[in-house]
Formats: sequence, C-alpha cells, structure tokens
Amino acid sequence: MAAATQIASPNCDARPAGIVPTLVIVHGISLPPGEFGGDGIERLFTNRLDSAAHPYYADVATRRVSAHFLVRRDGALVQFVRGKDRAWHAGASSWHGRDRCNDYSIGIEVEGADHVRYTAAQYTMLARLLQAIARRYPIAAVVGHSDVAPGRKTDPGPAFDWDRLAQLTGAARL
Repeated sequence: MAAATQIASPNCDARPAGIVPTLVIVHGISLPPGEFGGDGIERLFTNRLDSAAHPYYADVATRRVSAHFLVRRDGALVQFVRGKDRAWHAGASSWHGRDRCNDYSIGIEVEGADHVRYTAAQYTMLARLLQAIARRYPIAAVVGHSDVAPGRKTDPGPAFDWDRLAQLTGAARL
C-alpha cells in the first residue's frame, strides 16, 4: 500500500487502558460543503481553519475534531492520528449498545458528500486501507457515521456504495 502523507492532528489522545480498535467508522467530508480538493479538511483537523475564509467555516472553525485517515478524491491517503491513539471523529455515538465509539474505533474520512458519487480511486484506497487495518487490529465491523449517530449524522450518505466496497475487500458489510 502506498504510504500515507502524515499530517499530525493535535485533536487526539490516548485510548482508555486495554482498549484496541474493533470498529471502523467511514465518514464523508468536504470543506466547504460540496467542494473538493482544497486544504479545508487538513486545516480543520489541525486547528488552522480560518473562520473568515468561507461563510460555513464560521460554524466549524473552533471545533476540535480529527480522524485517523482521509481518502482524497484521487485516492491519496492522509494520516492525522496513529491507530493506537483515539481520534475525535464520532462524537456522541453508540454501536450495538456500546457508547463512546471514539474509544474503540478507527475513523476514516472519505472526501465526498452524501449525494455525490465517490470515485473508483477512493474505493480502491479505502479497501486497501481497511485490509491493512484488519491485519493490525481485531476489527469486527465497518460502519458509516450514520450508523453510530443515527438522526444526528447522515454520512457517508446514500451515494456511498457499500456493496462495491464489500466486493473490493472480499468481506460483507458487518
């Protein structure tokens, strides 16, 4: 797998003692919404987003959030947080009755929007990344942000093709 570009986010901390990732949460993100290719995501995850650069940024610039990885539209991979650390991506969340998903998950942002098709390069990179993560951690499920925060989040949205991802990984959606 191609090496990820490393951009360290300060928005992370240690996982609780004895906790390893068992869940992967797939997110969809674009900054500004519906626009791709800029540096807004990196700036948000590194606390450098200029609230005056776009009207939408005024609402999000002060949020302290991150993800472990970002998959760009062209399939380029960026890593913000080490897998052994806790990224701040899921917020108030629960999976199968277990709250605080950040404690036991890996967050992967895929540059996109709920109703914009994701690219072939993104599915290829995401599948490779998921396989690499599964070799390192005992991953029991790969879910969308909407699955762990229903009613609050909709991403990665209806444009995300879970069947295509399952074909590439050789595993059914858990």
